[in-house]
Amino acid sequence: MSANPRAQYTLAEYLELDRKSEERLEYWGGEIFSMSGVNEKHAGIEINLMSSLNRRLPRNTYRIFLGNMRIKVPSMPPYRYGDVSALCGKAQFEEIGGVDALTNPMLIIEVLSASTEAYDRGDKFTHYKSIPSFIEYLLVAQHRPHISQFIRQEDGSWLQREFNDLSGVVNLTSLDCELPLSEVYQNVSFDSSASSIQPVAPQMDR
Repeated sequence: MSANPRAQYTLAEYLELDRKSEERLEYWGGEIFSMSGVNEKHAGIEINLMSSLNRRLPRNTYRIFLGNMRIKVPSMPPYRYGDVSALCGKAQFEEIGGVDALTNPMLIIEVLSASTEAYDRGDKFTHYKSIPSFIEYLLVAQHRPHISQFIRQEDGSWLQREFNDLSGVVNLTSLDCELPLSEVYQNVSFDSSASSIQPVAPQMDR
């Protein structure tokens, strides 16, 4: 994630730039950030996620989108880009600045990188929580097998689970299906320095 060198943009200027750009651009506090330029490993994981979900979910019941789908985030307008988003039922959209933004994602997945991890775990997740339909969040590491899962509870808190083993399986509450880590990381190589970390006990996070 890198900022455009100009200091401040209006929302109208951002919307015009984003419509014309081949990159994914996000707007926050007058600044514009490029969310594009992923490496081969990142791109491979996104494709694996899409393929794994497509194999398990009937397309007439579920919708899955890759990272070029804009997602409306009420507390952080106008919209964000997730790496993968999905829902059960009919996808709903709102036209914002001349483009369609998805308004009812149930699952959002971010593939982490060194430049975006703090943002994806912090501010972006905080603002994603303002989406009424949003109930599940996955953060997928690319330097080692590791997925963090966050599930919204009835009281508004979030249950966190960690998966660190290629033999592990993430049970997706939002889509009622399984996501094997072996499929997420298929054909993905890791540095020899990437070590296995023991699973963390589930915890509640507000």
